[in-house]
Amino acid sequence: MTARVLPGSAPAMKRSRLRRAIGDAVVLTERNLIGYVRIPEALFFSSVQPIMFVLLFRYVFGGAIATPGMSYVDYLMAGIFVQTVMFGSIQTSIGLAEDLQKGLIERFRSLPIARSAVLAGRTTSDLLRNVVVIVIITVVGLAVGFRIHTNLLAFLGAVGLMLLFAYAISWGFAYIGLAAPNSEVAQLMSFPILFPLTFASTAFVPAATMPSWLRAFAEHQPVSLVINSVRALTEGGPTARWVVPALIWCVALMVAFIPLAVWRYRRTS
Repeated sequence: MTARVLPGSAPAMKRSRLRRAIGDAVVLTERNLIGYVRIPEALFFSSVQPIMFVLLFRYVFGGAIATPGMSYVDYLMAGIFVQTVMFGSIQTSIGLAEDLQKGLIERFRSLPIARSAVLAGRTTSDLLRNVVVIVIITVVGLAVGFRIHTNLLAFLGAVGLMLLFAYAISWGFAYIGLAAPNSEVAQLMSFPILFPLTFASTAFVPAATMPSWLRAFAEHQPVSLVINSVRALTEGGPTARWVVPALIWCVALMVAFIPLAVWRYRRTS
């Protein structure tokens, strides 16, 4: 015989709270996405920067950078993809800082909604925004010579890994957004983290060209592992040596950042 779960039992109450939390997160995700729809210029201009990086490195620096085994445009696009989703994740810190500055966070805290919904709604909406930007950058990359040398399934796997990584670091930026006094400071606090991780990586040049002390960092930091995973999935060759460590980093970042962001949210006044 199977035991019945009574409506007032602990498992039923847990499921009810989970459903409510998911529903609240969906509502707040829609609220954040409406902001992008009402201000399409924000999405457009956030796509201009990665497009400029593609054109700049493809046609200005591409001829001076050697990438044995593949064309520079194919090497470059993996770095551009990961850089784009990382910079897109800054919107989490900026958006939460704006909501905090305007008093919306206090309003949300006074409503009968799950506490996790505010952060989950913000990070999920920024994740969906990154999907749109990836589509745009893929089209631009194909226009300047980028080609996928594996198959569509492998490319979708690369996109999924990029989005998982972006979602993980979004929770870190959520903490920054809640800790910053306003959106301008939140943006300034985010860039000193992003720039070293992005440019001291294998995004634009092979690590072998770097000094030994920098090379050791560039080869083992999470951004490089994700970029190398994307290259393996789009260019072919061994993938497990890159994808497995990258996935471990993504999980580790979420395990570290999600509780930290939730703790900061609870302490926000």
